[in-house]
Amino acid sequence: MSSRTSAGPVTGIRFAFGTLTVLPVRVTRWDREAARAGMLWAPVAGLVVGLCAAAAGGLLLVAGSGDLLAAVATAAVPALLTRGLHLDGLADTADGLGSGKPAADALRIMKQSDIGPFGVITLLFVLLAQVAALAELYSGGWARGAVAAALAGVVARLSLTLASRTGVPAARPEGLGAAVAATVPRRAAAALTLLVLAAGAGLSAGALSGAPAPWYTAATVAAALLIALLTAELLLRHCVRRFGGVTGDVFGAVEETAATAALVALATLL
Repeated sequence: MSSRTSAGPVTGIRFAFGTLTVLPVRVTRWDREAARAGMLWAPVAGLVVGLCAAAAGGLLLVAGSGDLLAAVATAAVPALLTRGLHLDGLADTADGLGSGKPAADALRIMKQSDIGPFGVITLLFVLLAQVAALAELYSGGWARGAVAAALAGVVARLSLTLASRTGVPAARPEGLGAAVAATVPRRAAAALTLLVLAAGAGLSAGALSGAPAPWYTAATVAAALLIALLTAELLLRHCVRRFGGVTGDVFGAVEETAATAALVALATLL
């Protein structure tokens, strides 16, 4: 099928779930139009991952576990549902950035199968931050932790949509990064961002009934999600300057950065 043929919602959903999760969804098209549609549907895949993570934490809390164990389970589910792909990308990107070498050498380091000290340290602190933030959120009730897990899943994949916008080049001519780089029009990315922020803030205000006021909860959630997106954007821009563009590893690093920043911001502000 020609890459000029527009891709519909079903193709986009298949691409999003088939590339961003381990769920048994077959990708039926692998071209630029399918990639564009897939990246626009990426937040939906993130919502499913986030809800699964919230369910795991809730089941442990119902079984009598403490907040910390529920937080560990909630943080583990996204890693399981992606086979650790995004965490691996985070570690590789940390090794590439930490090497201090020119772009070509840094990209070669990132492509190696082993993990270096920068990657280990980054993974350690990112996972600790996620677990600590979730434990803090669960201490205020399961609903608070569950909403945060779902929001983190959505905003993390939204950061991938934004990283796929036109004007952000690929660092390599091959790989997932090259397949999705610069496929999403800027206006579509901006419109989707506004939709996610509005929906996330509004639904959270309704779900967290114990909050001081719905408008305050909505504003707080919107601010936290914006912080997460801005943090991921800073990393994205640094990687583009450093490597000359994005790679699949950079996408993983951006996703994990957005998820972690969202959880930390929600734990701090809510």
